[in-house]
Amino acid sequence: MSPIGREEAARQAAAELLRAEYAKESLPDRLYRQFSQFLGDLLDAAGGGGTTGGIIAAVIITLIIVGVIVLVSWQLRKTSRRNSAGQAALFDERRLTAAEHRLAAEAHAAEGRYTEAIQERLRAIARDLEERALVDGMPGRTADELAAEAGRALPEFAHELAAAARSFDDVTYGGESGTRAAYDTMTGLDERLRLARPVPLGGTT
Repeated sequence: MSPIGREEAARQAAAELLRAEYAKESLPDRLYRQFSQFLGDLLDAAGGGGTTGGIIAAVIITLIIVGVIVLVSWQLRKTSRRNSAGQAALFDERRLTAAEHRLAAEAHAAEGRYTEAIQERLRAIARDLEERALVDGMPGRTADELAAEAGRALPEFAHELAAAARSFDDVTYGGESGTRAAYDTMTGLDERLRLARPVPLGGTT
């Protein structure tokens, strides 16, 4: 049997695509099949020896593989950044009271370690709200989730709570260093929250 020429092969491929089963083929399936066919042609050409076509096919295959690796790596980094931006848990494995977190915060602040002081002060706020049943004691809570839930119970503090959560995230995940001013701001919020009362169910005070 004589080999099929390029024009005859193209004609037969076109006739194949006109078959009824292909007419009902979805777009994703069609694209996948065409890409698979294209990749198969490249592999056939690359395996044909040291011809110019084979070399070009090998280069294209290499570029496709590198492109896929770059795309996957970029997506993984993007997901990692998204998860690190305030998605990790507010508390670690320790179980301390609000008073204990406040003592730890003051100790860090006295040593000029304001990053750790800010972290412990927000944990003190969270634990105090849990102890007063203003928020649920939810394991794995994030700073943003704390601010959102506490803001519903104490709406007059909603903006300050959101700012405190951002301050926590900035020093914990954003690479920023804590400052005395940021710590003092969070300490003042903590002290005022300790005296706050939730909004009654009727919405009036």
